[in-house]
Amino acid sequence: MYKVGIIGPESTGKSTLARELAEQFKGTYVPEYAREYVERKGSTEVTYDELCGIARHQIEEITSLPFREEPEVGLYFFDTELIVTKVWFEYAFGEVPEWLTEAIKTYPMDLYLLTYPDIPWVPDPARYNGSQAMREELFDRYEEEVKATGVPYYVIRHDL
Repeated sequence: MYKVGIIGPESTGKSTLARELAEQFKGTYVPEYAREYVERKGSTEVTYDELCGIARHQIEEITSLPFREEPEVGLYFFDTELIVTKVWFEYAFGEVPEWLTEAIKTYPMDLYLLTYPDIPWVPDPARYNGSQAMREELFDRYEEEVKATGVPYYVIRHDL
């Protein structure tokens, strides 16, 4: 099993990239649960407890991988994962649960693809970090977190 975490600021092509890579390499696409959650809720306003629930769901997705229906598929492409949630905790609440920090160490990805914010931001009801300055700040935070894991990563830039 090989896990690829695709992370980056909002509206940088993560979902498209994750789906297309899964299709190209006959892997499994793991959709962004936080997006699902806020779309179902109808609001991007998420409480600390709700964000804990999102993080726990993400951990469950990672820990249940060998029990998925397609065990022969060894490549998993995560459209965001725990590092994004960690940074979201820091940004929204100024703190991160210790269990989340430990989960990032315990259940690491094998590779990260970090999308750079060099394409225009497209608004939708599940997004709220549209300023270019915020997107660049988040990119820097994600890159800092990825570097701290020691897991290999590549920055994905778009040719416009």
